[in-house]
Amino acid sequence: MTFSVSPRAAARIAEIVATTGSAAALRVAVLAGGCSGFQYSFDLDAGTAPDDLVIERDGARVLVDPTSLDLLAGAELDFKDELMGSYFSVRNPNATSACGCGISFSVD
Repeated sequence: MTFSVSPRAAARIAEIVATTGSAAALRVAVLAGGCSGFQYSFDLDAGTAPDDLVIERDGARVLVDPTSLDLLAGAELDFKDELMGSYFSVRNPNATSACGCGISFSVD
């Protein structure tokens, strides 16, 4: 099982990168912290590490480091555009609980 990117997320990443005029990719990482133990991090990154998973979809690139990938196996990056705001979200089957903001999660 690997990490995947939805068409909506790929379209939004391509839009963001096009406005920066760079060859950046969206780096998705899992960091310790947040109210549930782990939290997702989303940053533009122009560099690729040799051991990164590189996902290319519809003109967008997403990078995931191996440590984060362990916690993201089988998960999907999505982009939501709702009344309360627009944001990237992760549908993660490994998360046993999450906080209300959707950025923090825990695993057993």
